[in-house]
Amino acid sequence: MYNLNLLFMKKLFLFVICASLFIGCKKEAAMGTATTTTTADGTASVPPVEFADAKYTEIGKKSLGAMTSGDMDAWMSNYADNAKYYWNSGDSLVGKPAIDKYWRDRRVNLIETITFAKDIWLPIKVNEKGNIPVEGYWLLSWYQVTAKYKGGGTMTQWIHTSFHFDVNDKIDMVNQYVDMAAIKAALPKTK
Repeated sequence: MYNLNLLFMKKLFLFVICASLFIGCKKEAAMGTATTTTTADGTASVPPVEFADAKYTEIGKKSLGAMTSGDMDAWMSNYADNAKYYWNSGDSLVGKPAIDKYWRDRRVNLIETITFAKDIWLPIKVNEKGNIPVEGYWLLSWYQVTAKYKGGGTMTQWIHTSFHFDVNDKIDMVNQYVDMAAIKAALPKTK
């Protein structure tokens, strides 16, 4: 009986894999044709969202590398003067000087080491706002962060960050989704 169940599960698994590949290929084909559609008057239509240049991914990766090494000047070089940094908790920083002060103090005085792993990047160009607050170039990212705090503990969690870029390819808006409870639990205890 056990061998029959195992055989059935293997066949079911193989069927699911094949079906997923078939459906995935159909979706890619559909996506490719959707970007080249034309309107009734013969003009080309622009999709509401499309993939963007990989240079935005490189900016994101270099930014995390600078944060890891503690090179805050290189990290801040990616930001526009009018940048805004938002967290899902409702907190925010407005302006490059405020972002610099907050992160430089945190990286130099509080974070002993920080690493980023298992990163995923998706650069997109938003042509129609819809549910998105701002048109233009966005970099969506997901990564696992491990931070060791001076005099405290270690925290590991997945973070999602979205970056918006201005016309000069500088970051002018960041939205970051973090679990603040995990960070607070790892911070040094104050007396």
